[in-house]
Amino acid sequence: MDVSLFDFNLPEERIALRPASPRHSARLLVVHSDGRLEHRLVRDLPEYLNPGDALVVNDTKVIPARLYGVRVRGPAQAKIEVLLHRRLQPDRFSALARPAKKLAVGDRLAFGDLTASVLAHGGAGEVEIGFDIAGAALDIAIGVLGEMPLPPYIAGKRATDARDIHDYQTMYARVPGSVAAPTAGLHFTPELDQGLQVRGVVRESVTLHVGLGTFLPVTAEDTALHRMHPEHASLSVEAAVSLNAVHQRGGRVAAVGTTCLRTLESAADEGGQLGALETNTDIFITPGYRFRAVDVLMTNFHLPRSTLFMLVSAFMGLDVMKAAYAEAVAHDYRFYSYGDACLLLRQP
Repeated sequence: MDVSLFDFNLPEERIALRPASPRHSARLLVVHSDGRLEHRLVRDLPEYLNPGDALVVNDTKVIPARLYGVRVRGPAQAKIEVLLHRRLQPDRFSALARPAKKLAVGDRLAFGDLTASVLAHGGAGEVEIGFDIAGAALDIAIGVLGEMPLPPYIAGKRATDARDIHDYQTMYARVPGSVAAPTAGLHFTPELDQGLQVRGVVRESVTLHVGLGTFLPVTAEDTALHRMHPEHASLSVEAAVSLNAVHQRGGRVAAVGTTCLRTLESAADEGGQLGALETNTDIFITPGYRFRAVDVLMTNFHLPRSTLFMLVSAFMGLDVMKAAYAEAVAHDYRFYSYGDACLLLRQP
């Protein structure tokens, strides 16, 4: 498909720089399968789920993956910034470097007391970095020296600060590994979680470590030419069995965010049966895709021409989602990571 089909007008002032407080007070645009729209709040979510439905959250935890340091080459030094986006080994990461042209294989890097070497140089600013420490010791050092990797549309407008350490992490965060938050999950609070339990909604979790595959821009003119970067995803045997039972009872599976949806669709067979998953997924969902595992999707509002807007257009239909986004812009909804959400109720 022509990527320009997924373009839309978004005023820059609609980009949220801070989350709603409390988180469940964010706005929720409910999109029905017939295109009907309702303006609600995230705290109203339990009204749209039935007893026995399942809500699936992503339990990945964002690591402070942005490091600032210097390249050391003999007596010469140059300032460098890296974004660690995928762990390769206990002491190695694939990273985006800026400016990448200042780095060559063999260069030494220093991020305060944390030192490393450039092991490989790829395209589009990507490098492989080997640190001089590994495992838990490296995790601790990154935690001390790193900065929360806010998306550029936020970081370009204000500095990252102490509030972001909490704000840019979901209440379900458990497994470290993401360089971006699964942002639909940012709306959840203990109060909302309790309301869903009282409603009789089953909660299960998946893990997808958000990396380049989720947020890199689409530069191709045709969706068929775009390739997703792989991201590590997992679904336990127990969660798969539970979710299969939900469908067998006639319940629905609701994914909190596109990361959960992509994990579940990667784990489903042609008949919609879920199995355990532990793999790198590069699933790319565009209109025409046949959904097998997910019935309901709660997600934030996404960038024009992005893989995520393509995904929601596949889920509900391009015309429906363009109309929904136009409604959101007209009613001053807040967009992107710290913004409001929409609830997509597709026809089974």
